[in-house]
Amino acid sequence: MRFVIVTGMSGGGKSTAIHMLEDAGFYCVDNLPVSLIEKFAELITMPDSEISKVALGIDTRAGQKFEEVAGIIDGLKVRGIPIEVLYMDASDQVLIKRYKETRRIHPMNVTSVGDRIEEGIAKERALLAEIKKRADYVIDSSQLLTRELKEELDKIFVKNEEYNSLMVTILSFGFKYGIPSDADLVFDVRFLPNPYYIDELKHQTGNDKGVQDYVKSFPACGEFCDKLEDMLQFLIPGYVQEGKYQLVVAIGCTGGQHRSVTIANELYQRLKDSKGNYGLKLSHRDVKQAR
Repeated sequence: MRFVIVTGMSGGGKSTAIHMLEDAGFYCVDNLPVSLIEKFAELITMPDSEISKVALGIDTRAGQKFEEVAGIIDGLKVRGIPIEVLYMDASDQVLIKRYKETRRIHPMNVTSVGDRIEEGIAKERALLAEIKKRADYVIDSSQLLTRELKEELDKIFVKNEEYNSLMVTILSFGFKYGIPSDADLVFDVRFLPNPYYIDELKHQTGNDKGVQDYVKSFPACGEFCDKLEDMLQFLIPGYVQEGKYQLVVAIGCTGGQHRSVTIANELYQRLKDSKGNYGLKLSHRDVKQAR
């Protein structure tokens, strides 16, 4: 029996996660009233139940007594009901953007329409704090594409792989377009020779073999990648232990198209091959800028 409670911030991807779990063979129920959670858990965990995988979505809509959910989860676990909690999250900046795009009212502002989205998000975070502490999995969807979210859910609920809630993003960028606002660690690779000044490489990117071969031909490139990989392998377990959910490692060069892309690709492959039990994604912010 696998019983998953899916909850989290409004706009964090909870509904999308429930749909994906449904596609993976889970019997899904969304927005069940808080007062019915215990009864529902009892019914689906009865010995004669034909249901083996259940996902129950609960959130702050409809003015429910959501502060009771943490106690209900604790009580069900004490009774031996095998509950897992999946908490979907996103940064305030991303949540605000998503709400502005959909033009929907934040559920915490339904009874006070004049409140700003930021105020609703702050209220909801406070309301969900105790539940987040009890989460078995926290997925920050701020930087995730739909297919990447599906990969993370498959890893946990289909492949049953060991999982922790840290998502590491390797991000290339160009300093001329600004340092990424969400970067946790920033590395400057402008000390390497610039392929931009090689005519046959100027209009290629770090995704092309010619640029990769050129950048990697310098001993300093390999030494830098070795040292950076070693440092991240040291840091990541500490971030996991401290409960960090999102780590953005930003690698920059002048235009974000040659050196930074090459190094980001190399670092991503190294970390991927190390098979760490954390989420990993690769992104090139400025690779499509006009060259």
